[in-house]
Amino acid sequence: MADLDDDELLEALGVEVAPIKAGGRTPREERIIAGFEDILRFHEAHKRAPQHSESSDIFERLYAVRLDQLRKLPEAHALLAELDKPGLLSEAPAAPIDVDELDEDALLAELGVSSDPSDHADITMLRHVRPLAERQAAEEIADRTPCEDFDKFQPLFERAERELKDGIRKAIPFKGEASVEQGNFFIVGGQFAYVAEKGEEFESSSRQPDARLRLIYGNGTESNLLMRSLQRALTQDGNGRRLSEPDAGPLFGPLFGAAAEPDDIETGTIYVLRSLSKHPFVAEHRMLIHKIGVTGGKVETRIADAENQATYLLAPVEIAAAYKLHNLSRIKLENIFHRLFGTVQLDLTIEDRFGKPVKPREWFVVPLNVIDEAVERIRDGTITELVYDAQTARLASGVQRL
Repeated sequence: MADLDDDELLEALGVEVAPIKAGGRTPREERIIAGFEDILRFHEAHKRAPQHSESSDIFERLYAVRLDQLRKLPEAHALLAELDKPGLLSEAPAAPIDVDELDEDALLAELGVSSDPSDHADITMLRHVRPLAERQAAEEIADRTPCEDFDKFQPLFERAERELKDGIRKAIPFKGEASVEQGNFFIVGGQFAYVAEKGEEFESSSRQPDARLRLIYGNGTESNLLMRSLQRALTQDGNGRRLSEPDAGPLFGPLFGAAAEPDDIETGTIYVLRSLSKHPFVAEHRMLIHKIGVTGGKVETRIADAENQATYLLAPVEIAAAYKLHNLSRIKLENIFHRLFGTVQLDLTIEDRFGKPVKPREWFVVPLNVIDEAVERIRDGTITELVYDAQTARLASGVQRL
């Protein structure tokens, strides 16, 4: 038995000898599967195969070239048959690219990468690759769907365009955190957009007020953007504009009385806040320092996180007064209060949560009864005849251009 080799010894002992099967895949097969899984993820996200296109980013172009190569490999069809549920390998490409016929520069150009040193200092620099903000904007546009009841909105667009042409409305550059309310018109991405609906405001992940909008576009499409997404798009668009409300007279419109008529459009609320800050100056003059603002939503929602926002002096606030408005322009109304009480605007600088000095606006050292009188004078249309006399702390006759 000493002359037996290992296999003979095992056979003599009754142990069956069977060849060991290779259970794993070759490195080439693993690479083919991994590459195809990337293509499948793209298909799942975009509901289509990757395409060769000037507007495609480098990843889609790469997947398109890779898919062309896999379609030409018989072994790939057999290896990927169970994975290829969408039938991508059997789908005929619109314009296949034969990468075997491309030199290095041509292949790089197909993938959107420039190898020209005059264009870039590094061959790894990419061309035609859109920045994140641009891709986000493109995704928001892609989410638009046909507006089924556009016939209801088309007259609004036609009237707004006509009023803009006639000078009744103005196209005003959109600035940062400016408000977005139901009934507003904007120009974004070169298109008219109308806020048909605005949902309940809520706090975003960045602790800022946000809301879901139904936004109708002049081309007959619509989207359900978030308010902050629209604000971001308008801010990043160099030509983003807000359309002003129609200028129907020296102030806002025909209604200045307290009671709303059936056809009036409710446009918002004037709110007056009092700070509960422990800052020495604020605490000493608490009953005279008021924040005056205008909102189209709920005041309680707007001030819910006051203690964490510099605009509210990083302290809780209480609502001192609130006045409902009808047929009034909030932007013009805010301008009236700033011009009327501008000489007694609170001159106070505080540090925000990051230690950055901030000078809050819309806080005025003015008694509540004077604010109440100002609102009444807005309602009866006589506010243009008055100015605020800080010496006597009352409204007085004078010439005030508002």
